[in-house]
Amino acid sequence: MRIIDVHTHPIMQENFCGRAEVGGVIARAKALGIVHLVALGDVLVDGRLPNEAQVRRVNDDTAWLMQAYPGFVTGFCYLNPVLGERAVRREVERCRALGFRGIKLEIANNARDACMRPVMAAAAEHDLVVLQHAWSMTKIRQRRFHTDPEDVATLARRHPEVRIIMAHLTGCGVRGVLAVKSLPNVWVDTSGAAPESGIVEYAVEQLGAGRILYGSDVPVRDFAVAIARVTGSALSAAEQRRILHDNARELLRLP
Repeated sequence: MRIIDVHTHPIMQENFCGRAEVGGVIARAKALGIVHLVALGDVLVDGRLPNEAQVRRVNDDTAWLMQAYPGFVTGFCYLNPVLGERAVRREVERCRALGFRGIKLEIANNARDACMRPVMAAAAEHDLVVLQHAWSMTKIRQRRFHTDPEDVATLARRHPEVRIIMAHLTGCGVRGVLAVKSLPNVWVDTSGAAPESGIVEYAVEQLGAGRILYGSDVPVRDFAVAIARVTGSALSAAEQRRILHDNARELLRLP
């Protein structure tokens, strides 16, 4: 089965994956049937609040990946919304010119914060998908800068014209699925934590197979384990094909 992985970090210094090691990651992906990767950048290499130069450096690595593996890697533009509208727009326009198809947001701020307005305006203007890190953070009480599923839902209601991927199905859980159920501009990727029996089936039951995207979070997680979340489920072959490939191809408008 052909697979598109919408959630990868091929360059991640913390996991000893630099430019020199990327070839091994790509080879492993291809061996497992992956035909396309979305590269999200080394998003925490400079902490949760990178400056403009650090943001550019992360996106430069992603641009290098796209050039090194043309047709196999799509880049998402990593942003720190706290830097303000001018910095956000400048970096989005630079990344769009390089062929990036989306925006990646991590933990600089909560998705409900006012600083998200320029990000979402730029996404709408340039027709970019927004992939928002999300996790059920109730227990560790870091919601000031960590986005909960309900915060993704708030963002989606404010910006119904923007296509949003809520990251980490198994990190958001049943709560996450229910939070975005009524929002057709939100897709959910399957990455996050260890596989959890029944959660992918539950997401399909509540959202439909068309709103679920396969994502691994490599190198934090493993390709094979992430794929098995889907192939080891009770879903039909047609539903698995949509999750592993077809939905991402349509959402990202890949050739």
